[in-house]
Amino acid sequence: MTTTMKKIVIIGGGAGGLELATQLGDKLGRKKKAEITLVDRNHSHLWKPLLHEVATGSLDEGLDAISYLAHARNHHFLFQLGTLTDINRESKSLQLAEIRDEQGELLVPARELPYDTLIMALGSASNDFGTPGVKENCIFLDNPHQARRFHNEMLNLFLKFSASNGARERVNIAIVGGGATGVELSAELHNAVKELHSYGYRGLDNRALNVTLVEAGERILPALPPRISAAAHQELTKLGVRVLTKTMVTSADSHGMHTQSEEFIEADLMVWAAGIKAPDFMKDIGGLETNRINQLVVTPTLQTSRDPAIYAIGDCASCQLPDGKFVPPRAQSAHQMASCVLANILADMKGGSMKAYVYKDHGSLVSLSRFSTVGSLMGNLTKGSMMIEGRIARFVYISLYRMHQIALHGYFKTGLMMLVGSLNRVIRPRLKLH
Repeated sequence: MTTTMKKIVIIGGGAGGLELATQLGDKLGRKKKAEITLVDRNHSHLWKPLLHEVATGSLDEGLDAISYLAHARNHHFLFQLGTLTDINRESKSLQLAEIRDEQGELLVPARELPYDTLIMALGSASNDFGTPGVKENCIFLDNPHQARRFHNEMLNLFLKFSASNGARERVNIAIVGGGATGVELSAELHNAVKELHSYGYRGLDNRALNVTLVEAGERILPALPPRISAAAHQELTKLGVRVLTKTMVTSADSHGMHTQSEEFIEADLMVWAAGIKAPDFMKDIGGLETNRINQLVVTPTLQTSRDPAIYAIGDCASCQLPDGKFVPPRAQSAHQMASCVLANILADMKGGSMKAYVYKDHGSLVSLSRFSTVGSLMGNLTKGSMMIEGRIARFVYISLYRMHQIALHGYFKTGLMMLVGSLNRVIRPRLKLH
């Protein structure tokens, strides 16, 4: 009697989803113990905390992006390009939308994909909170496509300024959201201007760049301890960034943003990086329980509250901790959740008991481009957190990305990639200029 192979489907190839697909493929797919399928709407993966570097051109996405198809072949899982539209829990199947090209021609019809175990790892998108004019006039930085759009518009603005021979006083860029993305982008823009000036953009220097960072809360980087937030605020101010806290944007138009205090922030380019939510189509999908920002409510084992066959990890999961707080939307959370779900799936297949997810806060780091890195590290050596700055912080910040690469490629390949990266820094321009 032949037994059908267990079908495990992962929706979303972000930090958690791709790591989980890789580990399951290596452990189960290689030995034909299960069929693992990863579904994503994009052809390639890029670590989300790097998007601000793609936006300013300090990172060439083509060099760091991972092809899902190639990675799937190397790690014994399947990849399907597609967008989830619905879940049928009774038949244990997913509905994927049709795929059309830019001219509207049908490439792949709508499909149905069966599953035995489903893992939702869809990540999150920026939350505009329904603010008028934001969708039409602001750029979000949720995916590489949006980062490329920002990069092109930024280069066009700087080119126009450089060619104006002093007719334009400044380039005004407004960023809403004082979280990691907003703070890192603010610093990275000043690095981009410095580099472009060295490549012959006449008159373009830090005095020509007017960056305004707008945060509705009491301080920037609210998820980090106040002293780190204050250090980052100070560093940005030194660079020339205008940091506005306790400032709420009420609307946006093609010329800038209006605030609650009736100030108008003039802007040639606007970025919205405030708040997160799971994609809108996730609201009550398949009859599963969701919260007000469309996240799937999960039990301590990361199974969804209404269906033990469906897990949720990363930013699209609402996971309450024993102290009543919720797991924060960070790459380290997705990484840890992927490890927990891997262990629980393997335990379930062997008839063992599942373990509850325990969130370990290893601290957070925010990179202020080449200027400084501030952050906190949690550790057993200290009772609270230990603040680190400067070169050590920069090293640790980069090592977080290396840990992600090691989870995907192993130590040897990651070492080779680091070598290639070092060579590229010598051979290639410091900034992507196209």
